[in-house]
Amino acid sequence: MTPHKDERLEGWRGLIDRSLDTAIVPGFGRLGPLLRRRLSDWEAAVAAAGRKIVITGATSGLGLAAAQQLASAGASLVLVGRSEQKLAEAHKLVSSYAEGGEVETMHCDMGDLDQVRTLASQLKAAGPLDVLIHNAGALDADYQLAPQGHELTITVHLIAPYLLTELLRPALTAAKAPRVITVTSGGMYSEAFNLKKLEMRPDNYRGTVAYARAKRAQVVLTKAWQQRAGTSIDFHLMHPGWADSPGMERALPTFHRLLGWNNRSTDDGADTITWLAGRPDHEPRGGQLWLDRQARPIFKIPKTKVSDAELAKQGEALMAWLAEVSGQVSPPFAN
Repeated sequence: MTPHKDERLEGWRGLIDRSLDTAIVPGFGRLGPLLRRRLSDWEAAVAAAGRKIVITGATSGLGLAAAQQLASAGASLVLVGRSEQKLAEAHKLVSSYAEGGEVETMHCDMGDLDQVRTLASQLKAAGPLDVLIHNAGALDADYQLAPQGHELTITVHLIAPYLLTELLRPALTAAKAPRVITVTSGGMYSEAFNLKKLEMRPDNYRGTVAYARAKRAQVVLTKAWQQRAGTSIDFHLMHPGWADSPGMERALPTFHRLLGWNNRSTDDGADTITWLAGRPDHEPRGGQLWLDRQARPIFKIPKTKVSDAELAKQGEALMAWLAEVSGQVSPPFAN
């Protein structure tokens, strides 16, 4: 049977999309969203009106771009950041985009677990929470310890998001169709998960490796969360491609100098965050990794790949470790 014209067109669209993703440089760069937007006819609006959304790391880069997009879609936002001055500036800017929703700010350094606990208490007191977006992060060249004694990269990208999510579980499950979105990085593709090597020491520390390992661990954690949550909360991962954020320029100056011309805008990088936050209830299904509004594989390099059964074991081991270091046990979710 000869394929229908629409089926052939859809086949070509899928082939171009997969080719972009496989090639990495065009897919992660500015060409990715440019072509995919046209190929898939992305709708401009998202259905975020009436949803309460918390965004960490919301004062610059992807977090600020997502906040502006969601405010213009009618969401009520809580912007979380560690600088009072930047929070004030972000509040003024994001409020100028607001279409009916409220814009609040809360101070929290995600590298300090005591501050994370305070933030969680404040947020729980405010009632149900529809969407929690874990965006805060940094790639540091030098080894640093967080106040509670763990390496800073792992604290900000993994321990703090785990703690905040677990503490906010009552507020999330009180919402109609809650979701948690974690902003990871394509850099995680370069690292396999190894719990024993997850937290680097001062004598072997490399910022890019610590960052990639933390980002890979976010994938393992999200898969484990979704397995435990069933249908009570949807856990999503997204990576923004190579977005031209202040953090990238500061952390990877050589990469930025050589390939900065190919970086996508922060608006394009944040688009999938906004898209996931504004999708209809329980759409798409949780536990997946997204780039440019399409589900993507979590492995690209054979040496990093594990079976589903091994991935589940990794998730259980990681959850146990996070419960130990954060002091917050994650009990089974009630479906």
